Amino acid sequence: MPKTVDRDEQRRQIGAAVLRLASEQGLDEVSVRTVAAASGRSPGAVQKYFRTKDEMLTFAAELVGERIEERMAAVDFGLPPREALRALVLATLPVDAERRAEAAAQLAFAARAAHHPGLGAIRRQVDQDVRALLADWLASVGHGSGPAPADDCLALADGVIALCDGLALRLLYAPDDREALLRALDRALDALLASC
Repeated sequence: MPKTVDRDEQRRQIGAAVLRLASEQGLDEVSVRTVAAASGRSPGAVQKYFRTKDEMLTFAAELVGERIEERMAAVDFGLPPREALRALVLATLPVDAERRAEAAAQLAFAARAAHHPGLGAIRRQVDQDVRALLADWLASVGHGSGPAPADDCLALADGVIALCDGLALRLLYAPDDREALLRALDRALDALLASC
């Protein structure tokens, strides 16, 4: 009887190997050959799923975005707004080994996106999805005397995304400063929410 292969799962496993290589060694070290070795496959087996390095990078970038969105969706939105917002931010930050690897890969993807339209489009789509989720949630919880205007919610969402990007970068190159950076996060969230 022929063996059944879950094509999507195989692609995800290869995508995970791309992320490991990208985070540990940088995008220059990602190739069909190196990904094959990292995923325990032959180059030919990898090429059944991805013909080129660009296809692998594109899939890996989408995989990171999917993981971030899944973590954000798992946040308990029934928490008080300040706590829920903090949990949403923490879902995006490199505060454990898996997210650190993802953040390092994302940083490499972001640098490459400046010259690679496909990766740039993926990064913009993830940002738009996160922005929409944040803005919708902010509008639903409202601030002060009632719901916040949509433009205010979008602006606040942009501020939260910028805060996340900056903190993620700092946590990558200064992981020993984690506690101070998380205290800075708390102060920034208090200031952002007070401005609404």
